[in-house]
Amino acid sequence: MILAVAGGKGGVGKSTVALELGAQFDAVVVDADLAMADLAAGRGPDLHDVLAGRADPLEAVREDGPVRLLPCGRTLAGARAGDVTRLAATVEAVEDAYDSVVVDCPAGMAADAGMPLLAAEAAVLVTAPREFALADALRTRALARELDAGLAAVALNRTGGNPPTEQVRRALGAPVVAIPDDERVERARRHGSPVAELAPGSRPAERFGELAEETRRAVESRSSVR
Repeated sequence: MILAVAGGKGGVGKSTVALELGAQFDAVVVDADLAMADLAAGRGPDLHDVLAGRADPLEAVREDGPVRLLPCGRTLAGARAGDVTRLAATVEAVEDAYDSVVVDCPAGMAADAGMPLLAAEAAVLVTAPREFALADALRTRALARELDAGLAAVALNRTGGNPPTEQVRRALGAPVVAIPDDERVERARRHGSPVAELAPGSRPAERFGELAEETRRAVESRSSVR
């Protein structure tokens, strides 16, 4: 399975959701935000090196953290040196070796945002309970459909006490899981860990489990009709 985690607007918590779903699916998380990487890298080859032909995809996968990660470099020079058209083959090579891949897509509608969706079987869309974020999410959903990455679920992130779950579900046409605005989620992300490890049984941990289950059902349903 290759699952793209996408969001038209930056700053909605897309990387956090990708990390959490990576943990839920025991997947490799690929940080494909070539210009604004947000997941911890450490030492060794990264996605910039792979796309520039300097490293093999599998040697760039880190297995020493709570979630397996293929990190991205953090320099503009590295981003410019890579060939983004190699991204699909890179993600597919990781899937062949590890079975499940979660790709943290860049924000926006540029070509580098479309490449992960082109490789993906399905997408989870991350948005926030704000009108401008929903408008961006609608544009990203249209791009995902154009590239045949079916929308599996929506993470309505950083919500308060009365999230507009039903309105978002009607607008985007997919199951919506509201993720509460909770400091423990951000603290877990800073440590590169899923929130279920930091705060097992917490409301955010339960919601990420629900998001994974909705996604799993949608992917299985999509596979059965192909």
